[in-house]
Amino acid sequence: EKIIMASVFIGIAAVIDFLDGFVARLLKASSEMGKQLDSLADVVSFGVAPGMIIYQFLRLSFAQQDNGLDINMLWLLPAFIIPCAGAYRLARFNIDTEQSYGFKGVPIPAAGLLIAAFPLIFWYSYNKASWILPLLTNKWFWYAVIIIISYLMVSTLPMMALKFNGVTVKKLMPFIIIAVVSMTSAIFLGWLAVPIGFMAYVILSLLYKQQP
Repeated sequence: EKIIMASVFIGIAAVIDFLDGFVARLLKASSEMGKQLDSLADVVSFGVAPGMIIYQFLRLSFAQQDNGLDINMLWLLPAFIIPCAGAYRLARFNIDTEQSYGFKGVPIPAAGLLIAAFPLIFWYSYNKASWILPLLTNKWFWYAVIIIISYLMVSTLPMMALKFNGVTVKKLMPFIIIAVVSMTSAIFLGWLAVPIGFMAYVILSLLYKQQP
C-alpha cells in the first residue's frame, strides 16, 4: 500500500508541477530562485521517489530467487541512477537557452510518471495480461528500465513540449494523438495506458520536431 501511495503522490506532484509555472507566469511572479526550487522539487518528486519504487521492485525481484533474502545491496544501487540522470537533465535545462519550444531529452516528470505507473500496473492491471507479474518481478527488466529511462533523460533527443504561447492545431495534434491513444488504452488495458502513452510521446517527438 505504501508503494501505491508513492505513485499517487507522484501523480499529485505532476499536477502541481504543471500548474505552478502557469500560475507564476499568470501572476508575473517568476524568479530565478523559484526556478531552482522548482528543479529541486522535481528531483525529489520525479527522481528520488521513482528511484525508490524501482529499488523496491528490485528487492522483490531478487526475493523471488533461491536465497532471495540474501541480497547484495550493490545489485540494488542502480535504482538511484534515475535521480542522478534526472538531476543532470534538470541542470542542463536550467542553463540551456535553446529549449524554449521543445526539450532535449525526456523531461523528468514524464520519466517519473512512467515509473510511478508500475506499482499501479502490478496491483490493478495484472489480470489484463498473464505476462505482467513475471515481467515486473524480473530484475533484468528493471535494469533495462533504468538504462533506457536514464539514457532518454540525459540524451539530446528532441522532445515535444506543450507551450501555451502561439498554440496552433498543428502543434497540438501530436498531443491530441497521445491523449486519444492513452485514453483508448486505458479503457481496455487499465494502467498499461501510461507506458503506452509514454512510448507514443517518445515516438511522436522523434517524428515531429517542434518549431517556434
